[in-house]
Amino acid sequence: MIVGGVAAGMSCAARARRLDEDAQIVVLERGEHVSFAGCGLPYHVGGEIESADDLLVQTPESLRAALNLDVRPGHDVVGLDPDARTVRVRTPDGDATVDYDALVLAPGARAVRPPLPGLDSPHLRTLRTVADAVELRGRVDAGARRAVVLGGGFIGLEASEQLAAAGLDVALVELAPHVLPPLEPELAALVTAELGRCGIEVHDGVSATAVEQGEDHDVVLLADGTRLPADLVVLSVGVRPDTAVFEAAGVACERGAIVVDEHGRTSVPGVWAAGDAVVATDAVTGARGPVPLAGPANRAGRQVADAILRPETARPVPSALGTAIVRVGALAAGMTGANRAALERAGTAHHTLHLHASQHAGWFPGASPVHLVVHFDADGRLLGAQAVGADGVDKRIDVLATAIRAGMSVGDLIDLDLAYAPPFGAAKDPVNLAGMAASNVVDGTLRLWYASELDDVASSALVLDVRSRAEFATGHVPGALNVPHTELRARIDEVRTAAAGRPVRALCGSGVRSHIAHRILAQAGLDSASLSGGMLTLRAALGAQAADRLVTEAPAGQDVPSSVPA
Repeated sequence: MIVGGVAAGMSCAARARRLDEDAQIVVLERGEHVSFAGCGLPYHVGGEIESADDLLVQTPESLRAALNLDVRPGHDVVGLDPDARTVRVRTPDGDATVDYDALVLAPGARAVRPPLPGLDSPHLRTLRTVADAVELRGRVDAGARRAVVLGGGFIGLEASEQLAAAGLDVALVELAPHVLPPLEPELAALVTAELGRCGIEVHDGVSATAVEQGEDHDVVLLADGTRLPADLVVLSVGVRPDTAVFEAAGVACERGAIVVDEHGRTSVPGVWAAGDAVVATDAVTGARGPVPLAGPANRAGRQVADAILRPETARPVPSALGTAIVRVGALAAGMTGANRAALERAGTAHHTLHLHASQHAGWFPGASPVHLVVHFDADGRLLGAQAVGADGVDKRIDVLATAIRAGMSVGDLIDLDLAYAPPFGAAKDPVNLAGMAASNVVDGTLRLWYASELDDVASSALVLDVRSRAEFATGHVPGALNVPHTELRARIDEVRTAAAGRPVRALCGSGVRSHIAHRILAQAGLDSASLSGGMLTLRAALGAQAADRLVTEAPAGQDVPSSVPA
């Protein structure tokens, strides 16, 4: 007996049938659709997926024909008796009691509905079901012109992108300091800029306080006094495990998520669980909590079926890495492993490396940067990675996710034999380059300083800008000394005099030239470090403050060039 379809539930049912042709397999699904592409819902709203039928992966009829599964939509499990091994089910024909030998709980998650006035507005929908997507698409087709999306996570970003592409005026509201909160702030700034390019008005670091309902449209009120008119409102502020019935029956839970062992067994004999409603252990930090992602849910469902029907050879459900990616306009943002905040919460000491390498050979037409962040510990163990770019993000994140799962160190990244031809990659792939630079950090060849340290550095060290004079004139740190890296060896005494015993903190455009400068400075006996990611990362980290924090006029004695080379 499987409670819940879609990812974990249907994967478990299909695998169970392939393992045992004689088993009676019953799937109880509360909703209308037992197997649909939840991740595709926003793309139907915007019309990129034209027909809602394309979202239906399987139907009860197709599942019966192919796998002889007894799939029952519209069946809501409202009670569990572990001693009698029965569940109570609310069906279209009334309540019924159904017994089981083995029970798999895959109830998924419910959309969070914060206690805001006006959330019962008929103009407001969540985006969790096919019906939600069809309703929102209907409003777009009926002439809705203004949309407000509450929540800047994955679904909120996808919904915003799709609604804007459909021609609506879109405002995106996110309570966290930046959109896509798991993304590092310096990368999230690139996503925010792309949202603006798509015509989406971003309100981050502010909460919605109410939805004023109107006959023709609503007005969403924000804490800063902003009023956002909306013909439709999409609520996407998160999800929580849908487990109240099972917790009440004695299934052990942590903060609402079902506790399982490595094979998906719950605290109740004969009961397993998988998917969005289950506690997962983070593979890097050891933090515990649900991971509402389709990939892990599908794999866990399959492995739970093995644990029930082939326990002697069943593989454990792996710990979570949280690998994910989202498209925003012309960019993709991907992540795997732990981010900086998670590492800090766990008390894990780490280094962070910023790279801006091209996705393929830089001299081949169409080269564009992959903005890559890699976290690793003092021994070089990979802890997490994130990337934003127009092309090649998925490839690098997948490689790094594999490396983390395999327990590789940053040194191992150097040795990865990755596919190369000019249209597809580089002889030194961004992943290889990350390994080279990170290994330099581990063995002391490279010492880094970070954009977050700018104030302390500016007050206690000499900032040495080793970009060209033309680049320097486009924006530099106040008080910085400009010595192009090609001139540094001849002018090292000038730098020593300017430093006057202070540390020297070098920077360039992306971190490559300042690494060269660091090696010159360090071997000249100076206390030196290179800015991780260079001015590209610094500008992203400063965000809107960059215009005020960076000086654009040339320093005394230097002419402002009439043009800046690309």
